[in-house]
Amino acid sequence: MNHPTLLSPIKIGPHALAHRVVMAPLTRMRSEPGDVPGALMVEYYAQRATDGGLIISEATVVSTTGNGYLGSPGLYNDAQIPGWKAITEAVHAKGGRIFLQLFHAGRQSHSDMQPNGTQPVAPSAVEYDGVAYTASGWVASTPHRALGEAEVEALVDDFRSAAQRGLAAGFDGVEIHGANGYLIDQFLQDGSNRRTDAYGGSIAKRARFLLDITGAVISVWGSERVAVRLGPSGTFGDMKDSDPEALFTYVAEQLAPLKLAYLHLIEPRVLGNSIDESKDQNPVAAQLIRRHYDGLIMAAGGFTAESAEQILRAGDADLVAFGRDFIANPDLPGRIRHGRPLNAYDRDTFYGGSEVGFTDYPFYQESA
Repeated sequence: MNHPTLLSPIKIGPHALAHRVVMAPLTRMRSEPGDVPGALMVEYYAQRATDGGLIISEATVVSTTGNGYLGSPGLYNDAQIPGWKAITEAVHAKGGRIFLQLFHAGRQSHSDMQPNGTQPVAPSAVEYDGVAYTASGWVASTPHRALGEAEVEALVDDFRSAAQRGLAAGFDGVEIHGANGYLIDQFLQDGSNRRTDAYGGSIAKRARFLLDITGAVISVWGSERVAVRLGPSGTFGDMKDSDPEALFTYVAEQLAPLKLAYLHLIEPRVLGNSIDESKDQNPVAAQLIRRHYDGLIMAAGGFTAESAEQILRAGDADLVAFGRDFIANPDLPGRIRHGRPLNAYDRDTFYGGSEVGFTDYPFYQESA
């Protein structure tokens, strides 16, 4: 099938992209001790860099309290900069662009991953059903505690500092991860935010943490190289809100005047703590937010080349992020362009491990 819109050029901020096939942020958990990217990660990203294409990095931890997945990389200290710089240089050498995704896991963590074995942090102490990945494998998250207001403000500074390190590491922009039940999402949704201070209660107060972080990152990068990711329909991490449409349309309306690089929206394919492989793509999030946001929108969530073309032609999104297919097909944009078959992905090797299921997927010419 022809995909003229998906394969057409577009500009995000100062960056001209040759096509709209974006590599989604994908947690792979292959960093080295100290949450430092190593040579294996350099190879992985270099394989998937395409001339004029955009990669969004895997979720990168901004604080020593922020990791919920053993093997996830960080940018909370300067020792982590060189590993990321090797990655950005490898992507740029292939003519690609790469944005840094920053996150904090919040309550989706475990005391084994916290400094001195302390409790994970969250906006409020609310019992929930969640998991973390530790040296013992996938385990239930341990009880968490509510952050003090001064601690919340300090975390905003952690995002700013990580953004500064990302600039030093040679990234082309920053995406703030405000979805998937991680800390920012926990502040946004009233199922997890029961605060009564400046960061809880009304929609405006619950959105403050995200907006403060966005302003902090913009102070480093400028708005045209900063993006935000949201999951308006997401329930991953036991997330829920009493009025999600009002919440996320408010957030979109607050972000619109900032003239961001793009707004990244996750469509409702992730259910609870699992992924529904059979769920048809139904891009309701982009349809909703488009009415309240006039900047570039990136959609993600189980898209095929065909459904990506459809949402672009409908005008509800401007770019589409691909996850599993980019894992298994390092040359995905070329395969779409030439109508070539896709490699099958191996879910068992998604999280952690070695080069198996990471850098050993063949390019088309190797499998032909």
